[in-house]
Amino acid sequence: MIKIGIVEDEQAAANLLRNYIDRYGEKNKLEFSVTHMLDGLDLVEDYQGQYDILLLDIQMKHLDGMSAAEKIRKQDSDVVIIFITTTVQYAVQGYSVDALGYVLKPVPYTALEQLLDKAIQRVKAKQEHVYIRVSVDDQQIRLDCNQIEYIESQRNNVLIHTGNQVYTTAGPLKKYEELLGEHGFSKCHNAYLVNLGAVEAVKKEEVVLSSGDKLPISRARKKDFMAELTADIM
Repeated sequence: MIKIGIVEDEQAAANLLRNYIDRYGEKNKLEFSVTHMLDGLDLVEDYQGQYDILLLDIQMKHLDGMSAAEKIRKQDSDVVIIFITTTVQYAVQGYSVDALGYVLKPVPYTALEQLLDKAIQRVKAKQEHVYIRVSVDDQQIRLDCNQIEYIESQRNNVLIHTGNQVYTTAGPLKKYEELLGEHGFSKCHNAYLVNLGAVEAVKKEEVVLSSGDKLPISRARKKDFMAELTADIM
């Protein structure tokens, strides 16, 4: 099931998009769950990364599609964004939010079909990844586990280290060990859960990551860690 959000303040335009999606689904034997929202505010108000594809009207009364997309990108780097617009002038701004593309109103089926083909390819590739949702500053953030280098226990919280950011959320570390243990993560120390794909080298008392970060490796964990690292390479 692929989840699509239509954010469009004109009911007739939204109905047309929904009909096109139904037509596309029948042709390609795909199932879609479609949700219609009237304004960008409706989208961002309770966004939790629940959509695979967003069709955003750029011009809306309260929160336009471009502003909504900017807010969404702070929480979700993977959702596919397609803009619906009356003029190319606005659509070119889509590069700043990594939009897949745009279609001009009145929307022709063939133009939307071509973009949906590309969008579905992205969604299928994304679905092969493992994601977790974490609560950060009262927001639900969805993280691609391939981008997580390691998770660090710190008192009652954990620090999730990605390539360019650190997210602080409630622990314990054991919760993430259970979630990710089958997806290439292993503890090198009671306080560190490591993405084995990010390991550059293992020395006597530390694990060196491809980012250059160095983590301690305990005697108690070293044997199991090395066995899991070798199995992951194999």
